[in-house]
Amino acid sequence: MISLKSVRVEFRRFALQDISLELETGDYFMLVGPTGAGKTLLMETIAGLHPVKSGEIWIEGRDVTRLEPEKRHIGMVYQDCALLPHLSVAENIVFGLKVRRVANGEIKRKLAEIVSIIKVEHLLERKPGKLSGGEKQKVALARALATSPRLLLLDEPLSSLDPESREMLQQELKRLHRELGITVIHITHDFDEALLLGKHIAVIGEGGIRQAGTPEEVFRRPSSEFVARFTRMRNIFAGKISGQTGDGSVFRTDGMELVTTSRKTGATHACIRPDDIDISTSLASHPAPNSFIGTITRIDEVGMAYHIFVNVPPEVCCLVTRRSFREMGLTVGKKVQIHFAPDSVHIF
Repeated sequence: MISLKSVRVEFRRFALQDISLELETGDYFMLVGPTGAGKTLLMETIAGLHPVKSGEIWIEGRDVTRLEPEKRHIGMVYQDCALLPHLSVAENIVFGLKVRRVANGEIKRKLAEIVSIIKVEHLLERKPGKLSGGEKQKVALARALATSPRLLLLDEPLSSLDPESREMLQQELKRLHRELGITVIHITHDFDEALLLGKHIAVIGEGGIRQAGTPEEVFRRPSSEFVARFTRMRNIFAGKISGQTGDGSVFRTDGMELVTTSRKTGATHACIRPDDIDISTSLASHPAPNSFIGTITRIDEVGMAYHIFVNVPPEVCCLVTRRSFREMGLTVGKKVQIHFAPDSVHIF
């Protein structure tokens, strides 16, 4: 188990405070947050590169708070790989073993084992300057794993790769985690990556952990406006619970009355993910609960889909596929009906 207990770290004029996290052995933990939130600072603190002002860091039942980095049994991969340009791939992979003065026979055995797992046998004689971005990351990963770490730290390892290489490495990381069962903490800005790889996730910002849980909990049920906005919830409305129904509550905001399964009371916020909202060009004369008629005010193309903004009021953002967009003939100024289920309305 990896445990951070009320950790405080100061770096220049920035501080992380009261950082508490629990990771089970074998977890794949994603750490996300805006630029400058302290993600890399926290990761490097776990690795022992920054002193802890207060609090404790435990790895597999051992207090490593004041322990030197090389004694923590941690592997780390940065975004820029940090390979030594004058060494071959094979020499880069075993560099950490040589620093630890491991016997030559064991180094050869470990090299053969790691290159077989990471599948970089064909690259061993090359220098880093002759590798693609994806190949460099695989070598950096092999080097980190060669020392048999108890914990693997990945600092945005895929962010500089092209989409094809990124997808390939995502699948490779998934395979390696499944086969090796190693505990991983992975920093990313890519929400799809977090959902694909992460068993658990934490959002960091404003100097602390804002929310931690499963990807479903964090992305579908944010605990604050900060987390909701960071995870691109988009539809966030201030209001209050104005009554109860048989299965939940009624949330009232300017222009809309929403039925939700939540039992919270008083002044709150409601949020709905764009992909939980259905849109139709057929206008019902007697709309069901959480059905509203409005006018399209804006259309944004987002990859293989579209964000459709519908003014009820207020303005609501919906997500539709390219096929649905074409079939419905959606245009700015067109009247449409939107609908979403009560359990899609999250209250915080």
